[in-house]
Amino acid sequence: MAARTEESDTAREQTKAEQDVDQVRQRAARDQQRLDSGAVSSPRDLENLQREIASLAKRQGDLEDVVLEVMERREKAAERAAELAERLASVRAKVAEAEARRAAALEGIDTEAATAAKEREVVASAVPADLLALYDKLRAQSGGVGAAKLYQKRCEGCRLELNITELNDVRSAPADAVVRCENCRRILVRTPDSGL
Repeated sequence: MAARTEESDTAREQTKAEQDVDQVRQRAARDQQRLDSGAVSSPRDLENLQREIASLAKRQGDLEDVVLEVMERREKAAERAAELAERLASVRAKVAEAEARRAAALEGIDTEAATAAKEREVVASAVPADLLALYDKLRAQSGGVGAAKLYQKRCEGCRLELNITELNDVRSAPADAVVRCENCRRILVRTPDSGL
């Protein structure tokens, strides 16, 4: 916005400077025409007219220098505005691309969540109601994880290793018994890798 404003300001400044040059040029042309027409006969008036024409020529040169300087500044401002517009377009394209990737990722997550919810319903229908209620309660209390794998004598929920007494209790529990970690209270899922 600042670059565009600078460009439009220099454009107005250039127009004003060009108008000033035109005014001086027209006045000098009128004076030259008067001089050439012979309408001025007094030597003093002729001398004044010639002096004025010279002064106007100098003034025109100065104003043309101003116009050139303003044109250079305007060109630089236009280049800067174009560069920034190009960068802005590039950033907007990247944002649009990122938003499209995000939308696709969210769609994939929603699909996965729906699939997981259906799979959960199928599995949950085979789990006893009291065990499912316990799992849901623990899941709500433990940041979404109500059961953890027992892997090489370590609870994967809290990452703490069970002591020998706890391990002996887990070993001696029947295969269908619900065992829980003494530290995080999650349900422990026993596997061949449990280290029992």
